[in-house]
Amino acid sequence: MKSSALLPSLLLVALLAGAVFLSRPVALARVAAAAPTAVIPPEVGAAAALLPVSATSDARLAGSFRHPAENGWIYVHLQGSPATLGFQHGYWLAPEIGKMLRIFHVSIPHATNKPWQFFRDAAQNMLLPHIEPEYRQELEGIVAGVRARGVNADLDDIIVLNAFEEMPDYYVPWYNRHHPSAQTASLHAPGNCSAFIATGSYTKDGKIVIGHNNWTNYLNGENWNIIFDLVPSHGQHLIMDGFPGVITSDDDFGINQSGLMITETTISQFNGWDPNGIPEFVRSRKALQYATSIDDYIAIMLKGDNGGYANDWLIGDRKTNEVARLELGLKHHRVWRTKDGMLVGSNFASDPALIRDEAPDFRPNDLTTSPNARHARWEQLKRQYKGKIDIALGEKMEADHYDTVTHSIHPSEHTLCGHADLAAHGIPQWDWPPYYPGGTVQAKVADATMAEHMSFMASMGHPCQTNFDAAKFLKQHPEYGWQKPYLEDMPGRPWTKFSAK
Repeated sequence: MKSSALLPSLLLVALLAGAVFLSRPVALARVAAAAPTAVIPPEVGAAAALLPVSATSDARLAGSFRHPAENGWIYVHLQGSPATLGFQHGYWLAPEIGKMLRIFHVSIPHATNKPWQFFRDAAQNMLLPHIEPEYRQELEGIVAGVRARGVNADLDDIIVLNAFEEMPDYYVPWYNRHHPSAQTASLHAPGNCSAFIATGSYTKDGKIVIGHNNWTNYLNGENWNIIFDLVPSHGQHLIMDGFPGVITSDDDFGINQSGLMITETTISQFNGWDPNGIPEFVRSRKALQYATSIDDYIAIMLKGDNGGYANDWLIGDRKTNEVARLELGLKHHRVWRTKDGMLVGSNFASDPALIRDEAPDFRPNDLTTSPNARHARWEQLKRQYKGKIDIALGEKMEADHYDTVTHSIHPSEHTLCGHADLAAHGIPQWDWPPYYPGGTVQAKVADATMAEHMSFMASMGHPCQTNFDAAKFLKQHPEYGWQKPYLEDMPGRPWTKFSAK
């Protein structure tokens, strides 16, 4: 791998459609605190000089656009055939995609002790054969789009980018078990996000309300700021938050035209992978695009399950006012459904069989861990706000700072709005060391009326509006100095309404 000095100009700042691109770096969640400063090589995702935008230069851009950034979010409208959707995606988000590829090229190998080529080979030989033509065409379109802007990437790079949630944390541990070596990294599937879905007597108007906040490291989370408004030539119009270059939401929050409202939280300490399965990023995108009922959604997620990015899915159907929770492992899955209740997620597993066989290190009765402490808080809020839940309360709950371990109001690793950078003991279940720069990085809330109009509320940064000061943090915690070239301030921003165009 080539190395070069990291110049301040590395972080791309480009003007596109009158918008200033927010250039933010990325690294994997679990990187050794004492690691040396990584140097981003020039060859992957690089553009010597990003080519200027010419919205009329290519017919494939017709009808698509990118809005100027609003309260930290970048809004893109994409429409057309799979290849056209992909081209528009790659073209409008080329600076962000190029930056992600360059940083992942360093951070993924650093976290896993596997070279970038290992992941490219897996993308080509293991994942690509199980990506159906529609989504392969869309991924190829992204490649064409970024190359049209002068960014160096190929299909293998884009597949690795799309699988950044499932390959390092699910495939690599499986691979290491089958190929033991002293050089293998210790990797455990993370448990990120706090989410709820409520209906019936639990909400103010008796209709569905859904909310989610995204937990990850701040390096990743500062980039999870795309609002995708997608109108595919097949399937349904959908709106979702997302990550540049990735065809699914990936944290996952989305609404489709048929009335489905979905989100999820990851299952902590999950173990499982099927190399012959369909990638999770394909199944989750297909489910949001084609499902018209809860049953449809579950069936699509189950078919070809590869065990990657194992989640508890919260699914609502505004047409029937029913909500469901799908706990999806590899060997086991279980579904809870109701038209009068509140279902929650905070990275805990519930099915005893799944815990026994696929998450044996998860301790459901240890109330001091982040997943269980937040689960306890959800149960308190469920009782406290029954019959009152609406958009305003959804926003309030996703920003909640009550710690059920210390019985105090103080942001921490135990609170629904997470602040692991304040955690003296870290989160060992996820391999997060003390004062790890991670936690809640954004949040979304919607009700059935908003879903009918293809809209939702979103807050970039901590939804509690607390600011993260990168320079101050690094001065206080020099053990994370290796992140200095990448870590940026993460200001708390107001809730903003986004609607499909």
